[in-house]
Amino acid sequence: MTIRNRVSRVLIAGAAALALVVGAAPARAITDGVPDAGAHPYVGLVVFTHPDGSLTRCSGTLLAPKVFLTAGHCTFDTTSARVWFDDTVDISKGGVSGTPYVHPLYDDVLFLPPATHDVGVVILDKAVKMSTYGALPRAGLVDSLAHSRGNHSDLYAIVGYGRLEVKPQLIRTFTRYRGDVVIKNLENAVVDGYNIQTSGNSNTNWSGSTCFGDSGGPLFLDDTNVVIGITSFGNDPNCKSSGYYYRTDIEDTRSFLDDFLTVP
Repeated sequence: MTIRNRVSRVLIAGAAALALVVGAAPARAITDGVPDAGAHPYVGLVVFTHPDGSLTRCSGTLLAPKVFLTAGHCTFDTTSARVWFDDTVDISKGGVSGTPYVHPLYDDVLFLPPATHDVGVVILDKAVKMSTYGALPRAGLVDSLAHSRGNHSDLYAIVGYGRLEVKPQLIRTFTRYRGDVVIKNLENAVVDGYNIQTSGNSNTNWSGSTCFGDSGGPLFLDDTNVVIGITSFGNDPNCKSSGYYYRTDIEDTRSFLDDFLTVP
């Protein structure tokens, strides 16, 4: 059984326009990150089944015993899902089955920046009990964060099960990794109020970037359990540049999630 890792969407800057690469490819974990080592047990790996029988995988966050948050481009055109919460996942056994739902306005063909409606959930068939779950922010919280061009001093945690590296060597993993990023922009034409743009390459101040397979995983507020963004797309096929996350504090996301749990 072959599992394709769901692509974190990749924007390619061309001479005249931005083209979106929309194919599916093996996913990566957090690049330049470290093993999560149980720090975020409510972040899970999810494998989706498509109508043709093919499989893809993404990451996501358990918000309630049966509500698993992930990206719309992960749940789109899928019929079922299975989710694991182990630090290192063996997809040949275990997991919790569930039913995927995608934002009703999400359109995979029209997935162009700024990414809109890129939110989905998996409703699990059995409750998963944890001492702590991921949490949603209050409406408009992200607007209070740094939004100018350039780097900000505050670090925000990213977590996922994707690729560790694309070049010079492709490294896949089924282990949960985490990294730290800074917010770079909330206002440019690519994000346009829907997305959060963060740093990419690591340096002395931060370390980590999302890649293929991290799609649907969380961007946490500082070092809390509050999910302010959902891993959506990137602008570098080698996963070395900025990451983009779909905001969870905007009405588009909140109104969709309100059908599955109480939003703050």
